[in-house]
Amino acid sequence: MNTIQKKYNEEVREVLKKELKLTNDLAVPKLVKIILNTSISQEQGRQEALQNMADQMAAVTGQRPVITQAKKSIAAFKLRAGDPIGVMVTLRSGKMYDFYERLVSLTLPRVKDFQGTKRNAFDGRGNYSLGLTEQLIFPEVNYDKIDKVRGLQVTFVTTAGEDKKALRLLELLGMPFEKEQEQNG
Repeated sequence: MNTIQKKYNEEVREVLKKELKLTNDLAVPKLVKIILNTSISQEQGRQEALQNMADQMAAVTGQRPVITQAKKSIAAFKLRAGDPIGVMVTLRSGKMYDFYERLVSLTLPRVKDFQGTKRNAFDGRGNYSLGLTEQLIFPEVNYDKIDKVRGLQVTFVTTAGEDKKALRLLELLGMPFEKEQEQNG
């Protein structure tokens, strides 16, 4: 069991239970899965780019990614239904907590001029999405093997059901949210 998972079980669950006035342990919000997703836009060399990005994601997550396919054809983008267009990984349990810990303690602090993650990137159901502009911020990515700098989306799926509870859960788990602006009125 890693330190974030241990922290959740020993400290965070009790704090949330008290703050949210819950009596049932199963009603306490928790992190269910983390999804990493990216897409390849250029048509030329898409297969090689997908394989390259899949290798990079496997290095970052420790799990083999799935290649996603287009659901419908879009002529303007020269895209047909079924064409491979992206790479996705879903992390659960131990690997999820390992990735979360590395993201919060190693990766995000490496970002130049990092002010914290946005507080308003919740979806209304307690899930949080974080957009990263380049895969180079992960220490596991080999700089020499990168063909092009690509961004990726990281989605944190929780059982919170509402944004306030999910925000508090992620704060207690160590997510470095940006400081709230003080209102001068």
